[in-house]
Amino acid sequence: MTTYVITVPGTFTAGVGADTREVLGRALRPADPHSTRMGNTEDLDVLSVNEDDTFTLRLTVDADTGPHAEQEARRLADSALRSAGLDENTAPLGPAVITGIDSEVGG
Repeated sequence: MTTYVITVPGTFTAGVGADTREVLGRALRPADPHSTRMGNTEDLDVLSVNEDDTFTLRLTVDADTGPHAEQEARRLADSALRSAGLDENTAPLGPAVITGIDSEVGG
């Protein structure tokens, strides 16, 4: 298994308050990239929200392959959004992309 850092972009289509963001952040906490060397070094936040209501989720996922990691990150993101009362209409997601690999190989 390899630990991947996956970035999933999205957009809040309706106003999302601080309470909803807090619930979303708590739901994503187990996948927080700060648990990896890269996440600590680069200070990657699990949820970043821009002024235009676009957002970025950065999640850590353990998987055998990159495509499996992307699928798992997407599943985690969807689940966290639902737990915060959001869905594919109020917070549509873009494609999941591998943005880092935290591996002991060569280290």
